Amino acid sequence: MYRHFFKRLIDFVAALCGLVVLSPLLLVGAVWLHFANKGAGAFFLQERPGKEAKIFKVIKFKTMTDERDADGHLLPDVQRLTKVGKFIRSTSIDELPQLVNVLKGDMALIGPRPLLVKYLPLYTPEQARRHEVRPGITGWAQCHGRNAISWREKFALDVWYVDHVSLWTDIQVIFITIKKVVCRADISEEGHATMEPFTGNN
Repeated sequence: MYRHFFKRLIDFVAALCGLVVLSPLLLVGAVWLHFANKGAGAFFLQERPGKEAKIFKVIKFKTMTDERDADGHLLPDVQRLTKVGKFIRSTSIDELPQLVNVLKGDMALIGPRPLLVKYLPLYTPEQARRHEVRPGITGWAQCHGRNAISWREKFALDVWYVDHVSLWTDIQVIFITIKKVVCRADISEEGHATMEPFTGNN
C-alpha cells in the first residue's frame, strides 16, 4: 500500500509545501548563480530516464559555466565549477529545483538518482532494475557513499532499495541525508569535481 499509493501522496504534499517554504532560497540561489555562471544561466535542464526508463527533463541549479577551450570543447568540470557552484553543490541546494519534478510525478523524494540517458545500454539486467521505481532527489545509495563509492556499489544499493521500499526505509534515508548535507560528506569522488563517467566497466 505504501509503495503504490501513500509514497506518491506524501511526495506530492511534501514537494508542494517544500516549494512554498523554500521559494525565497530558490530565488536567491537563482539570482546568485545567474551572475556567477557568467551568462550560462541559473538552471540546468537535461533528459534523464525515470520509472520504466521513461525520459523526462530533470531540473537542477546550474553550478558550472559553459566555458570552452580554443577548439570549442567544454573545459573539464573542475575548471568550470565556480566557487558559488561549489557551495551550492556541497550544500545540495542544487537539487532543490527537482521538487518541481516530484510535483509533476517524474520523480520521488526518495529513490535511485536519475542518471544520464547514454548509460541505459550499459546497464546489466540487474542494474537496470533501478528503473522499477521513480528516481529520487536522494536515495539509499546517496546515504551510503554518494559520489565517493564505485558505480557497481551504487547500483547494488539502488537495487537493494527497489526491493525494500517502505516507510521505514524512506525515513532512514531522510535522516541520513540531512546528516550528510550538514557534514557535507561524500560530495565527490577522489580526484574528480563530481564523479567519473560510467563506462559499464567501473
